[in-house]
Amino acid sequence: MDKRKLSLVAISASLLTGQSLAAGFQLNSQSATGIGRAFSGDAVIADNASVLSRNPAAMAMFDRKALSLGLTYADVDVTIKDVTYSTPFADEDLGSENDAADNKVIPNIYYIHPINDSFAVGVGAFSNFGTGTDISSLNNTGASLTPVDLLGETEIVTSNFNASVSYRINQQFSIGVGLDLIYGEGKLKRQGEIVGEPANLGQATLVDVEADGWALGGILGATYEINDKNRLGMSYRISPTFKADGKVEYQTQNYDEIHIPLPNIFQIAGYHELSPSWAVHYTAQHTSWGDFEHITVTGSNPDATVKSYQWKNSWLFSVGGTYTINQNWTARAGYMHDKGVVDEISSLSIPDSDRNWYTAGASYHLNKNSSIDFGLAFVRGEDVEVREMSGIPGIGEVIGHTRSDAIYYSMQYSHLF
Repeated sequence: MDKRKLSLVAISASLLTGQSLAAGFQLNSQSATGIGRAFSGDAVIADNASVLSRNPAAMAMFDRKALSLGLTYADVDVTIKDVTYSTPFADEDLGSENDAADNKVIPNIYYIHPINDSFAVGVGAFSNFGTGTDISSLNNTGASLTPVDLLGETEIVTSNFNASVSYRINQQFSIGVGLDLIYGEGKLKRQGEIVGEPANLGQATLVDVEADGWALGGILGATYEINDKNRLGMSYRISPTFKADGKVEYQTQNYDEIHIPLPNIFQIAGYHELSPSWAVHYTAQHTSWGDFEHITVTGSNPDATVKSYQWKNSWLFSVGGTYTINQNWTARAGYMHDKGVVDEISSLSIPDSDRNWYTAGASYHLNKNSSIDFGLAFVRGEDVEVREMSGIPGIGEVIGHTRSDAIYYSMQYSHLF
């Protein structure tokens, strides 16, 4: 192996941290009603067809056909500040990027069809994962060396197409099962000018990925209706190891596929009607990020483990309330605390931290069968110091300060037939 390839191998050793965080960035955007109540109780409230995204067993509570379709606009604000590294000769300041994230428009659609008193079927299309950042501008700061292996473009979006069936065992218990057909597409670029000794590689492309693919997953669910005013629900979503093909270039080698394991998701939820006007609801959700161990590429000889991780499983907790103002208007609000997944590995590309969600929403009932639903969420992360090792000789540890916030705007139309 020549000097250039040896240098590229060393440089590439840490660059997929950003991609791991991109693949592991979980979206909560499946409905306007869910956003308005911080997704508290969403696996069991069943006030419209979007419950299909959280718990197929809840379809058993519908005695009429139901349709929901909506859009969520995610205005994401990712700031990367004061990116620096030190050498024995100088301190290098690579600057800041105040607009590192791409905003997203996320559609969804759900349809539930009761067959009889025991069975119901449903289909839905929504997204569970998605992210996009670009901090390649920090490579062009005039520094003698820049960590191009850490600074680049990362984008991953998944679409989930679900078909489910529910079965009512008796007046209290219902179960459900669903199949997820997941389509994903992603882009990852780490390239730039690497000058100065000892690297002196000139214009180098360390990673160039534009790939897409399909994978199968599933979901199991159950509901327990204590009575007409109180009910509990739970679900377990089984996620696959996602395989994507297309352009997959890593360490100057071309590969056929990149493999990204997705986490499983377990949640429990409750709904309690306190009066004809007031109800409270809550959710606890566990995501098995500890299963997200390696990203690998296959199709060359040998296959390669691009990156190993030391992530931790995470929980989110949400609570909310719903108030029926009159026959035309329903208001809702919620709070969610979402735990970050990063343990010992952090990244400049996709900042991660604990996040707090402050949400509100409303439904305007056009008539007894139709409503327009609105949701608004303010998502606030924490200021985090990130320390990440560059593989470029002469740079070593890169330090930056990151923060990730967002505002979600959502609207949907819901109808009972």
